[in-house]
Amino acid sequence: MSAPPLLERIGIPPTLKWGFVGLLVFMIGDGVETGYLSAFLVEQQGFSEGRVALIFTVYGITAAAAYWFSAALSDIWGPRRVMFLGAAIWIVFHVLFVAGGIMAHNYPLLLVSYAIRGFGYPLFGYAFLVWITASTRTQRLGTAAGWFWFAYSAGFAALGPQLANIAIPLIGQLNTLWLGLVVIVAGALLMLLVRDPNGDRPTSAVDEKPLRSLLAGLTILWERPRMTAGMLVRMINSIPQYGFIVFMPIFYTRELGFTLSQWLTVSSVMFVSNIFFNLVSGILGDRFGFAVVVRWMGGIGCAVTTLLFHYLPLATHSFSIALITSVLYGATLAGFVPMSALMPTMAPDRRGAAMAALNLGAGLATAVGPAIVGIALPLFGVGGVMWVFALLYVLAAGLTLVLKVPSPEAAPVRA
Repeated sequence: MSAPPLLERIGIPPTLKWGFVGLLVFMIGDGVETGYLSAFLVEQQGFSEGRVALIFTVYGITAAAAYWFSAALSDIWGPRRVMFLGAAIWIVFHVLFVAGGIMAHNYPLLLVSYAIRGFGYPLFGYAFLVWITASTRTQRLGTAAGWFWFAYSAGFAALGPQLANIAIPLIGQLNTLWLGLVVIVAGALLMLLVRDPNGDRPTSAVDEKPLRSLLAGLTILWERPRMTAGMLVRMINSIPQYGFIVFMPIFYTRELGFTLSQWLTVSSVMFVSNIFFNLVSGILGDRFGFAVVVRWMGGIGCAVTTLLFHYLPLATHSFSIALITSVLYGATLAGFVPMSALMPTMAPDRRGAAMAALNLGAGLATAVGPAIVGIALPLFGVGGVMWVFALLYVLAAGLTLVLKVPSPEAAPVRA
């Protein structure tokens, strides 16, 4: 009987506890490939870096659409059905990606199957974020969002790459991709244990027409311009993360001379730091204001640590220095966590649409990040790309100045 009060005290809705576990496991499966897939496709499968960049760019475009759909469809169907749709897409098209694309060395199928698989994880993960906003008191929403990002980042960016680090020497890089599929299935099955009724209810108003609800995440961007600013901040938040996937494994192994295992460790340590500070950032947002934390910890902090993450390892070729700079970047990246609480409180009467706009920004980053790398890397090199990322973070900090943040008590909570 003591478990529910404890969960309440630390900011986790008790009815969603298995949802957080399922999200963690699912994102481990999705994150298995992130630390080595680009290098694997280039160095072992013989695809050019340009073709690999295109794969990730197209993947990002479909994921961007799925980020928006995750909230828009939750308005119509309820979050649970959207999550299982995402899991089904991921499973089917991952099989096609590995068996038909990689193993058959069929680039068109590789490109198409990976692109469609991009719908999978945003529908699963971000529909659960919508579920959280429907089941959490506004006064604790920042902390609950911190727990969402704790589970999301722990799986995708820390435990997933570390699972690959352990599995690759034992079963090889190709079989590690199949291992990711097994973990994905386990994460989806854990969601069957969640009994919270808000997962089966549409998050839109009862009299909301389905088409209007579907488009609300777009129309709100020009009806309320501050939501556009918030969407852009959320997009900038993740642009470097998805850009790093394209070129950082190659940069660390080729130019810095690190082993693949060392790069995977650097990547994992970055997000171990991020995991811890996700919780800290959510708590700080509840206490000091969502926009304040995003501006200084997220925008300005990431601008500085992005440059440190490039120049200090490049100057020293030190594995220890690389670990330290990755910890600093991961910590400041967590400063954007309060955006998940800020957007719905900026539009308490249209929370589903606000979350759709937020998710659209996150989704656009999956395409814009690799696209920036594809354009800037040949022109300016790795250092130039990192400066582009740093300046975008400064822009994000400036955009927070226009975000109006109501007091937590002013935002009504959906029953």
